[in-house]
Amino acid sequence: MTQLAQSIARNDRTAPSDSMAAEVLEGLRASPKRIAAKYFYDDAGSRLFDQITEQPEYYPTRTELGILRDNAAAIAALLLKPGCAIIEFGSGCAGKIRILLDAMLSAPAVYVPVEICESVVEDEAARLRKDYPNLEIYPLAADFSRPFELPAAAREAPSRVGFFPGSTIGNFEPHQAAAFFRDMGRTLGPDAILIVGVDLIKPTEILRAAYNDAAGITAKFNLNLLTRINRELGANFHPKQFEHHAFFNRERNRVEMHLASLKRQKVKVCGETIDFRVGETIHTENSYKYSVESFGALARGNGWIPLAVWKDADELFSVQAFAFQPPGAPSR
Repeated sequence: MTQLAQSIARNDRTAPSDSMAAEVLEGLRASPKRIAAKYFYDDAGSRLFDQITEQPEYYPTRTELGILRDNAAAIAALLLKPGCAIIEFGSGCAGKIRILLDAMLSAPAVYVPVEICESVVEDEAARLRKDYPNLEIYPLAADFSRPFELPAAAREAPSRVGFFPGSTIGNFEPHQAAAFFRDMGRTLGPDAILIVGVDLIKPTEILRAAYNDAAGITAKFNLNLLTRINRELGANFHPKQFEHHAFFNRERNRVEMHLASLKRQKVKVCGETIDFRVGETIHTENSYKYSVESFGALARGNGWIPLAVWKDADELFSVQAFAFQPPGAPSR
């Protein structure tokens, strides 16, 4: 689970998003039913996700932080040009970018955090400005899974660095991940560097525990999606009539999260009646796991040339670096 998100937060939180309503209804009409993971992250969902990252079973966050701390100097050394702009996709609390900022001898001139919720990204930008007064910060609420326009200061910087921690790339279907790589190339432009967190293939029991923590926080996170739909789309889900399911699909190398109906029931969403059978699920998230080789091939096939890989001692997680090679450019 990671913060794959869309810019659907508005200043007027009482007004539902038309795009959210359309996507949720389309997913609930489908067979099997589905809701995009980007809708996990209202304020309550973001708080629950922060709690998930603190659970002993959930290895990705602490493992990635350890990799970044242990290799900060080497990662920072790849960001060669002083005055570069760093664009962080899914910035959240911005804790990880601080590790790189503190390690960079030639400080970047511009930082653009891109996040789901306007209030979250603005609040964190205000904290960062106090700690890094010489850094120009341009918080951006945008759908980072689709092309978006960078602020002028980032476009005019001598180079751009994409920072995409947290294994959020695993929430994309492989064809979506490929499109995302291409979009990042267009957004960041020539000479761009990309630093991305990638969850690695590992024993099933580790994955099962990570997505079914003993404290039940992941279950609350998953079920909160229904509470959000009730509030924002006028639905009448009864969350206690659904159950969190998470398991590893070995054939597709992905963890799947579902909400399973505990009874036969009807639910109203935007005035439309949705029928559920006993045991029928809403598929709420995929989290793909990669080998270093398979992820490198995916990136290379979409314009990004592997530069370096850093892993923890147990090889649970990786931080990988790539350089953008525009179509027609000489091979590195």
